[in-house]
Amino acid sequence: MTGTRVETGVPRADEVLMGGLLPESATLVRGAPGAGKTIFGLHFLTETTDPDARNLYINLGEPKAYLEATAEGFGLNTDVIEFLDRSPAGEAFQGDTTYTLFASGEVEQPSLVDSIRETVETVEPERVVIDPITVLRHLAPDTRQFRTQVLSLLDFLKSMGATVLLTSQAAASLPDDDLQFLVDAVVTLDNDAGHRTLSVSKFRGSSSRTGPHAVTIDGDGMQVWPRLDPTRHRRERPASVLPSGVPEFDRILDGGITAGTITFLSGPTGVGKTTTGLQFLSQAARDGERSVVYSFEEGRRTMLARADAVGIPLREAIDDGTLSIVEIGPDELSLDEFTHRLRSEVEDRGTEAVMLDGVGGYERAFRDRESDTTRQLIKIGRYLRNMNVTGLVTNEVHQITGAFRATEQQVSHLADGIIILRHIEYKGQLQKCIGVLKMRSSRFETGLRTLDITADGLRIGEELSGLRGVLTGTPDWHEDDP
Repeated sequence: MTGTRVETGVPRADEVLMGGLLPESATLVRGAPGAGKTIFGLHFLTETTDPDARNLYINLGEPKAYLEATAEGFGLNTDVIEFLDRSPAGEAFQGDTTYTLFASGEVEQPSLVDSIRETVETVEPERVVIDPITVLRHLAPDTRQFRTQVLSLLDFLKSMGATVLLTSQAAASLPDDDLQFLVDAVVTLDNDAGHRTLSVSKFRGSSSRTGPHAVTIDGDGMQVWPRLDPTRHRRERPASVLPSGVPEFDRILDGGITAGTITFLSGPTGVGKTTTGLQFLSQAARDGERSVVYSFEEGRRTMLARADAVGIPLREAIDDGTLSIVEIGPDELSLDEFTHRLRSEVEDRGTEAVMLDGVGGYERAFRDRESDTTRQLIKIGRYLRNMNVTGLVTNEVHQITGAFRATEQQVSHLADGIIILRHIEYKGQLQKCIGVLKMRSSRFETGLRTLDITADGLRIGEELSGLRGVLTGTPDWHEDDP
């Protein structure tokens, strides 16, 4: 119990349910075969620290041996579970014995309801799972009597102090609308092409988190990854800036990047976006602030080698625990898992700067699982702002030279600041330049400067005041300009 809530035992599902299920309530867990309903039920029944606790599993589908093997495979202790095996392979359905749903006074055959009542009165369980409740539909002569008996059964279980969980095989050919009407809460588990989700469509007497929320099932069982809701998070910090540590660059930025803002580093491949971002994080480490890089496009080893080549001491920061580099490849995580990791970095480890290296790689990593990655990127940005975390986002513009474009994916509206990096052709050679296009919270220089990436780090040159058309990639020199 958590206050007046009953914990589900599924990691982070209670966060979606605002603390857990209500005591002495009935919850319908519905989904197609393979969605994880039985695993959810096993988690629910084994969630106890009392070795003398007794919970009841009324299994109408899978036999007891299968359920025990499944629980053991996930490391769940079934010692606290009493099984009432009414599966087709169970003893009760073997031989000449047949069952009906109704009380034995109404019919001549043995009653499944009576069997359940007797077991409940003997075990006195705190938690009961009926898996699947839809099997009972076939034991009733019509829908009205099925609903009447199920409602009577739920009333009896709740009157005995039990919190009840029912499972339902949800399918277009087997609607369960009547069951959804009878219960206090409805949890739907989906499995669409390997993308598992959980959503709560009904929770009588409580609010719940809007879904769907990602679900994973691995060797540790089921886990829920709640969808990021920026409005639920806020952290106050004293006003500050994140400097680059390069004096001339910080002069352009009026001291650095304001804490709690999102800055895009935008430009074509090879222009120095990632290196520039790492320069900021390296300076944060020198100042004792923790930061993390989520790399969607290149490996950790490559990033470290690049930093070594230009004199950015990333390895020292990693050894000191002030910097982490995390690689994330396509289909490795769901977006909800990723945002959970991000939250853990910020809320548990006190991270003050976050770099997302590659908007294009971010979209490729989550595109197959998330229909609107840009919308979720907006939420990530709002979360970082609300938590007063400085965000850096590298964004590749595909044109190496030519007509200027701030961002390729048209996400510039997400940024509080945009630092542009460009290749320009001058006297037959490629030259890098850097400038600030937007910086909402500070005064900044508007001129473009040359940028050199040397073995000693970033070097910011003189303002390109004699050039016109720099953003076209082919500037003209005007000697008479001041």
